[in-house]
Amino acid sequence: MKGMLQTVKRKLSTNGEHMNIGLNSPDRMDVDGGGTKGTRNVGNSPTGDVARSDVSLPKRERRRSFMARNQKIQALKDLPHLKDTSMQRREALFQQKLELCSVIFNFDDPTSDKRGKDLKRQTLLELVDYVNNPGGQKIFTESLMPDIMAMVSVNICRALPPQTEDFDPEEDEPVLEVSWSHLQVVYEFFLRFIVSGEVNAKVAKKYVDQKFCLSIIDLFDSEDPRERDYLKTILHRVYGKFMSHRSFIRKAISNVFYRFVYETERHNGVGELLEILGSIINGFAMPLKAEHLQFLVRALVPLHKPKCVSMYHQQLSYCITQYVEKDPDTAVPIIQGIVKFWPWSCSSKQVIFLNELEEILELMGSEQLQKVHKPLFNGLAKWLGSQHFQVSERSLFLWNNEHLVNNGCLSKQHAHLILPVIYGPLHRNSLGHWNTTVEGLAQNVLKLYMDYDMALYDQCAKEYSLKEQAMADIKGKEHEKWREIESMAASKASSSTA
Repeated sequence: MKGMLQTVKRKLSTNGEHMNIGLNSPDRMDVDGGGTKGTRNVGNSPTGDVARSDVSLPKRERRRSFMARNQKIQALKDLPHLKDTSMQRREALFQQKLELCSVIFNFDDPTSDKRGKDLKRQTLLELVDYVNNPGGQKIFTESLMPDIMAMVSVNICRALPPQTEDFDPEEDEPVLEVSWSHLQVVYEFFLRFIVSGEVNAKVAKKYVDQKFCLSIIDLFDSEDPRERDYLKTILHRVYGKFMSHRSFIRKAISNVFYRFVYETERHNGVGELLEILGSIINGFAMPLKAEHLQFLVRALVPLHKPKCVSMYHQQLSYCITQYVEKDPDTAVPIIQGIVKFWPWSCSSKQVIFLNELEEILELMGSEQLQKVHKPLFNGLAKWLGSQHFQVSERSLFLWNNEHLVNNGCLSKQHAHLILPVIYGPLHRNSLGHWNTTVEGLAQNVLKLYMDYDMALYDQCAKEYSLKEQAMADIKGKEHEKWREIESMAASKASSSTA
């Protein structure tokens, strides 16, 4: 057995190497090395590197996933190798090996049942090696599909341990799955089953059913990034192969988002689910169906609300821009939602929201701007006047975008809509902001609108001056009233003492 399995062992080491099938290349299989950190298909993924060397934190106690059964495990028997067995007996032997791999071990005690654990892993590796070529995949017959799905389900479909109340996904290291040496190879085997051309979708959908899809989606809450990476690839493959399950999968994902946004604000796999959705949205046909628009408004846009939005914002922003690229009219509810869920108390989140907003504005046309210019420009005025210089600076950087300045919402064509709203904070920043970059950028923007329309600029300056004078008069009257109240109080106090 050792000689036969060397190739697979090199691909599947216990430290977490696995087959990574890119979401954007459904017909390509790559074997990438990856340790316990897991792999990511989107750069700078917020859940990428899980190992941290800069901070030493106490390791949280592992609460196992409920895989181990409270039953006595019978001694497993060595079975002959598949390649050493005649073709007539091979399917029956394959079925026996699937039954052997359906035995679940307790990994809380690493010293218990070592022989059984090793035998199961060796058998799983043999199965993966056997189906790793088109000839071996001919064994994926309908008669074996119930046994295949039973083995896969009993290994991976399990209840995840509850998270501790003090768990912070942005700070704490994830707790890795202790049974990964078995789980990983089961995932590899199932990936080869799903992508195999020998597996007919019309036949297999009876076994890869909606209940199984729901179990897969539930597992995305696993703390182990290696497992979520496999789940991401598997769910995407299932979505592509089984067209009858597509609507159900989208609804199940939206239900995960609803619970995350409105109830828990805790879920480990939002980023991975959004990666899958990015590929799904890219394949939506035009015009967009009402179901897809509803998914955008009810499921995606509210994902800007949770406090941990920075952990998955890159994937969320990609999904959002995919919608606007397909249908610019979707920019209206998106911008309204972004303004509604704006993170006023966190400057770093405001900056990444502005990055996303710039991408949306580039794709938006004049028709959409007419519908959304009031909340957009009122928000922009507040961001320009922010007490945090990075927010103000990032807002001013919008005018460095040539498309927005020449043809977009910041162009001369729309100056009459935007300048009366933003003149005030621009004027204040240009007079002497403590940050010289902000001051210089504000002066440049004002000069730009002076060149656009001097009459409009003078009108805005006059209205701003009158407004400031009115505010000064109101404050002066309030100050005078307080002086009268203080004087009356002082006179009463002196008369009472006399």
